[in-house]
Amino acid sequence: MSIHCKDKVVLITGAAKGIGAAACHALAAAGAKLAVSDIDQDAGRELCEALRAAGADAEFFPLDVCDEQQWQHCMETVVASFGQLDGVVNNAGIAVICGPEDESLEGWRRTQTINSDAVFLGSRAAIQTMKARGGAIVNVSSIEGIVGDPMLPAYNASKGAVRALTKSLALYCADRDYGIRVNSLHPGYVETPLVSGALAKLSEDDANAFATRVVASIPMGRMARAEEIAQGIVFLLSDAASYMTGSELVMDGGYTAR
Repeated sequence: MSIHCKDKVVLITGAAKGIGAAACHALAAAGAKLAVSDIDQDAGRELCEALRAAGADAEFFPLDVCDEQQWQHCMETVVASFGQLDGVVNNAGIAVICGPEDESLEGWRRTQTINSDAVFLGSRAAIQTMKARGGAIVNVSSIEGIVGDPMLPAYNASKGAVRALTKSLALYCADRDYGIRVNSLHPGYVETPLVSGALAKLSEDDANAFATRVVASIPMGRMARAEEIAQGIVFLLSDAASYMTGSELVMDGGYTAR
């Protein structure tokens, strides 16, 4: 079976850059119609223009993934624009490198809200919207939802929550015969603005030490490119993954194999 998403309407959150932007380009190449969403409206609209210039069917929908009412409005406008919704990629997220003694409760809660609560809101809205015709949800977790890192406690907890939530949602949809598959994607370290932004908040010595430690722990000896991770998203949304639900797709260069 070939891997394609021809004429599937897919909503991607946090789509303006990094894995989200790469997923948009990969899905467009696979034939999908794209509902591009991001809180950064300028960057999101710029991406849409580039996608349309390359021949893709893409529209931009502003979305703060932490806002419950915006989710409802976004789903309604996507369906009104495209006539259907076949897939949702909950990709928006943040990462802050900070040990548990230095992390504030405010910082902890911000990470959980964006990385975990918003995935619940997006998944709930997706199920309510797609249950009549079926579809697929991809929740972008991380290898940090499987293993721990001493300097990422809030991120670890948020991505672990996404991992477990995904399995619950998959069972819920299967029990009700909604025809909605729900899977989690677990990238390793990726060369994206998320990673570079987190490192930029450290001192130069600490950032170099962190990056050196990470790369030394990857058997393939390098971080991933966002384009590589995007192919996993295309696969999980495609009919080639028709027997996968509640599963974890790990793409980490061998990091968690040790």
